[in-house]
Amino acid sequence: MIGLFISGPVNLLAVESIKENATAPTSIITYGRFLEYIDNGWVKKVDFYNNSKFAVVEAATPESGYRLQRIGVNVPNKDVKLIRKLKDSSINFDVHAIEPSAKAFELFSVNFFTVSIFFGLILGLYFIVNRITDKSNKAKRNNSGGGMNNPFNPFGFRQFFQTRARYDSVPVTGVTFDDIAGIDEIKEEFQEIVTFLKKPERYTRVGAKIPKGVLLSGPPGTGKTLLAKAIAGEAKVPFFSCSASEFVELFVGIGASRIRDLFRRAKSKTPCIIFIDEIDAVGRQRGFGVGGGNDEREQTLNQLLTEMDGFETNNGVIVIAATNRVDILDSALLRPGRFDRQLVVGFPDAKARLAILKVHAKDKKIDKDVELQTIAKRTPGFSGADLANVMNEAAILTARYNEKSITIKRLNEALDKVTGGIPRPPMEENRYKRILAYHEVGHALTASLLEYHDPVEMVSLIPRGRTKSSTTFVPSEETMYSRNQLLTRLVSLLAGRAAEEVVFGKAEVTTIAVDDIQRATILARQIVTEYGMSPLGPVALEDSQPRDALMRNSSQSYSEELTTLIDTMVRLHVEHAYNEALSIIQENRSLLDKLVNQIIQKETLEGYEIRSLLAEAKPIRLLLPSSKLNQNSSVVELIREEMENLLNTSKYIQKLKTIRSQEDEEKLLENVMDEATTKIQQSEKLASVLKLIGSESSI
Repeated sequence: MIGLFISGPVNLLAVESIKENATAPTSIITYGRFLEYIDNGWVKKVDFYNNSKFAVVEAATPESGYRLQRIGVNVPNKDVKLIRKLKDSSINFDVHAIEPSAKAFELFSVNFFTVSIFFGLILGLYFIVNRITDKSNKAKRNNSGGGMNNPFNPFGFRQFFQTRARYDSVPVTGVTFDDIAGIDEIKEEFQEIVTFLKKPERYTRVGAKIPKGVLLSGPPGTGKTLLAKAIAGEAKVPFFSCSASEFVELFVGIGASRIRDLFRRAKSKTPCIIFIDEIDAVGRQRGFGVGGGNDEREQTLNQLLTEMDGFETNNGVIVIAATNRVDILDSALLRPGRFDRQLVVGFPDAKARLAILKVHAKDKKIDKDVELQTIAKRTPGFSGADLANVMNEAAILTARYNEKSITIKRLNEALDKVTGGIPRPPMEENRYKRILAYHEVGHALTASLLEYHDPVEMVSLIPRGRTKSSTTFVPSEETMYSRNQLLTRLVSLLAGRAAEEVVFGKAEVTTIAVDDIQRATILARQIVTEYGMSPLGPVALEDSQPRDALMRNSSQSYSEELTTLIDTMVRLHVEHAYNEALSIIQENRSLLDKLVNQIIQKETLEGYEIRSLLAEAKPIRLLLPSSKLNQNSSVVELIREEMENLLNTSKYIQKLKTIRSQEDEEKLLENVMDEATTKIQQSEKLASVLKLIGSESSI
């Protein structure tokens, strides 16, 4: 069969080439007949074509009355005897070269027909077997009620256009609302949706409609996916879950087809819930993608917008989506009617962290002396996932040392491991270690002496992770920072380099401060360009557009002269902070040396140890946020002043020297606060302040 397909184009090629050069043959004879013509002396001339595979013979035969006629014949390849026979018979012959275009056509013809037949056989066999196995699987599904994958359908042509979302008719996630803590207001919103699904008449009788969509946004690890698992376990309705990246494919139209298939399946299972994780993979602002306005992602987004709130009604399907990049989502996706509720899941506060720690401590053996409230106070800025990781690491450390319950020591070790990394062996005593000690103690000493700085938590020379040493602070729960707080932070960042210069000289400063310098420069630029706290005034000089949009429009909106002025102001802020740090280090050189000697011996210094040492040499200054007292700012200021006076008395200075833990320090401060509050209440100062406040309110 293949030979027939190949010989067809070859003969056609030979005849076409002959038509271009001479008269075409009037008939075709076999090769054996041609040899008889030569033996009988009837052949006068032979012309070879197509690489000597075809010949045109001029012969005078008895059948033609010995008239000269042109006859065609197919010649076997490499027949050397034929040429010798023509020479012996004194017959003229000539070989005609084939044209290049004809050669290409011949090669294409042969290869095309050969490959077509080969793939035709394979595809035919594939679809025959696929049809047979599909019938077999259909029969098995009817008999068993289950489905089977087709082993002869590995490419999944039909499934390629279908959604890959996981479907659970009655989802069993193992997570309920009782397993979620610290986000009570958001949990209440989700519980309302569950109530709506279970008792819709309670809401429909007053004209309320179920929300079509809920968008969860917030930093990673704050519990967005956990909320989706909880509502799936509580609602007891069909649940579809998928990631937005599953809709984006190389070929345009595949994602839109999967969106249509997802909502088609969901509408057949109403009421139901669709959960789309990381929706920013398809929900980015249109027009800012790499492919302009016609790429696959934007086509998928257009289909999602239509399905959520298009011409057709979409009753009974609730879409829950999660993202940590809500700033780059398309505005059409965020409007009411698509996402009626937009809930921000932020970092938990101290009370919420304590509730989260209690949830994760339910299945763990905790020592009776452990106070989770202490861990909650030490972990501001931690997400729920971070807290779960701390509790799990503490349990692993407890099992490693074969202990019966989790102690406060293991919790502190786990906290250090999560925040700093795995500890490495301490460094040997050498000059490099002393430079590190002066650098870190410079940070801690300066921060402890600055009024508006966060308190020092710990100074360590033990290498952890990528860092060789560290100084950690206990940040407050406040989310707003004053100019004084930012400037004192700028000073403390540069205090490590300042300590190196004061002790070892300007020529011996090291590269340890590279990260501090970068952070200080960024903070100084934010003070000038974002916070409006520089002599330039309250002017926003940084564009607040999302990064994707900035890639499309990166031109600055101010002049080159203003750019130079901004750089000058940033440099002045950094230089002023560095000079302030140099001044503090030089004035307190003896305290610096004393703290360095202690930390080299102990490898670590707790914050209370530093404050206890400073209490002997420096007057104690406090800055209490108003959130710690249920009083107005004027009363808080009075209590703060009284606490400073008490702490600087010999009675409390002696008590500060005897502090041995963070808990002891907190209890001492509570006692001082109680005593200061009692004294203020009994003094005339409080009455005068309250009288002044009353007169101002009446005005």
